[in-house]
Amino acid sequence: MRRHFHWDKKYLYWGITAFCVIAAATIFYMALNYLDLLKSALASLIRVLSPFIWGLVIAYLLSPLVKLLQKKAFGPLFEKIFAKRPEKGSKAARILAVVFAEIIMLALITGLFFLIIPQLYSSIETIVINSPTYIESLTNWVNKMLTDFPEVRDYVVGMLGDVNTDLISWLQTTILPRLGSLLSNVGTGVRYVVTGVYNLVIGIIVSVYLLSNTETFIASAKRILYSIMSVDTAKRFLNILRFADRTFIGFINGKLLDSAIIGLICYIGCSILNMPYALLVSVMIGITNIIPFFGPLIGAVPSALIILMVDPVKCLVFVIFVILLQQLDGNIIGPKILGNSVGINGFWVMFSIIIGAGFFGFWGMVLGVPVFVVIYTIIKESVRRKLLRSDLPTDEASYTNLDYIDPVTLKPVHHQTDETE
Repeated sequence: MRRHFHWDKKYLYWGITAFCVIAAATIFYMALNYLDLLKSALASLIRVLSPFIWGLVIAYLLSPLVKLLQKKAFGPLFEKIFAKRPEKGSKAARILAVVFAEIIMLALITGLFFLIIPQLYSSIETIVINSPTYIESLTNWVNKMLTDFPEVRDYVVGMLGDVNTDLISWLQTTILPRLGSLLSNVGTGVRYVVTGVYNLVIGIIVSVYLLSNTETFIASAKRILYSIMSVDTAKRFLNILRFADRTFIGFINGKLLDSAIIGLICYIGCSILNMPYALLVSVMIGITNIIPFFGPLIGAVPSALIILMVDPVKCLVFVIFVILLQQLDGNIIGPKILGNSVGINGFWVMFSIIIGAGFFGFWGMVLGVPVFVVIYTIIKESVRRKLLRSDLPTDEASYTNLDYIDPVTLKPVHHQTDETE
């Protein structure tokens, strides 16, 4: 009599689990042995895909502007023109909105390279050439002011010499070569766009295609998502993506607008106060203002040092002006533009910036906050859902001075405060 072999689902499950664990451990071991090779392969992959990455970034940043132009400007116009064919009117409005958004972006980039970069180069070059004169004048001023304090005077003079050496070395070896390269490329006009910014050009083409077919790509992505996940899991995942999108687009666009306004106000103020190198310090203040928390300090310190070399009294005026400007930004302009896009306290902002800078440098400082907000919110929501499933209180007040939760009633029991304490 033939005996049929019966699969035991329990042993099959454990067998598959053991195989997956062994396979994962083997892959991890091989990854550690070939870490340099993996890094090289990843760098090559990113280099090849960089035009498409640029396209995704451009499309993501321009999407709010495209929606605004389509809804407020071109949508109503084409609704009247194509009253009998609304779908064609909507498509025409989208195409025109995409074209205008790309033109605005290119105009801003062109203005940056042709108007601001040459002036920045001229200012930095002047600082490098005149720095010995500036330092000599500043040293004489310090000697005059600290005549009665020779030890302090000698220390400050020595510090000025070190600052001068470090600043000139940084300007000569880092900033000037980069700006010089940009200027030499800008001088080639259209050839620069064609040959020097290959990734940007391809990225713009990709972004136009993405922005023109946004709904199609989103629909395809949702279709794939629901094919590999359960309905409930896919719904939660989409909610997370929507929250991440609101957080990132609100924070990035808000910080860019806020920093542009601060840079412009700084330039106007420095021009009125007749500050030296007004454009240079304003660009530094505006760019570093993108970085939350530490940005104002990062931009103000080198700007103040540059002005200090020219005129110590104006440096003091500049420091006071920057403090007032940052108060204006922190209490009025920033909250009006950013709103509640962050939603975490100062400690976590500082924590996310430090961790982001440690792993990813400048971009980690800029994007560390929105990334942390998304992760923080996901963890917070997961904790809340877990507590609800366990019929436990979810508010933080219930866990303040908590001694324990009664296992029978599931009610929090708090410390008994001694009135004599």
